[in-house]
Amino acid sequence: MKAYVVFSLLSLFFCPNKLYFSKKKFTFVNQNTKSEKMLQLNLPPYDFNIKKQNDNVMIFDCFRNRFVVLTPEEWVRQNFLQYLLVEKKFPKSLMAVEKMLLVNGTRKRFDALVYNKQAVPIMILEFKAPNVAISQKVFDQAAVYNHVVKAKFMIASNGMEHYFCEIKSDGTGYDFKNEIPNFIEVCQ
Repeated sequence: MKAYVVFSLLSLFFCPNKLYFSKKKFTFVNQNTKSEKMLQLNLPPYDFNIKKQNDNVMIFDCFRNRFVVLTPEEWVRQNFLQYLLVEKKFPKSLMAVEKMLLVNGTRKRFDALVYNKQAVPIMILEFKAPNVAISQKVFDQAAVYNHVVKAKFMIASNGMEHYFCEIKSDGTGYDFKNEIPNFIEVCQ
């Protein structure tokens, strides 16, 4: 069974407090079934290993080193992490994806976490499906996880809108930035 991914992309640009890319057209085509259209993301295109397994469409996650079910949220996660890896030079070895942590005795999973070279968490990432708005609830969810990991920066993205902020040291809120810095800048 073969699957093909078709992309088109224009250029990227930045706006205050949101990182935008031009519209990307994504179509997943499975030879054994009809074409399925996924929502367009505002991220550069990347090549992925996508396959059909039983009734599921799977994508290879190079961070977890295994195939995972390709949901809309997973599509955002994989594209955004590739953006950090390729465009912003974040080392793959310092990125963790969907790891468990205990929050007030309850098991939770963060979407992604970036460490510095001293293995200290520096950035927590929260991803949502493209049809889910990035709201205060999304930031609150990431903040709950961050209460445990204590990262300095946070990213929230649904693939359409991307928010990057520094978490205020007194825990009272966020200082939103206009663009996502590269790994070296984040570590300073």
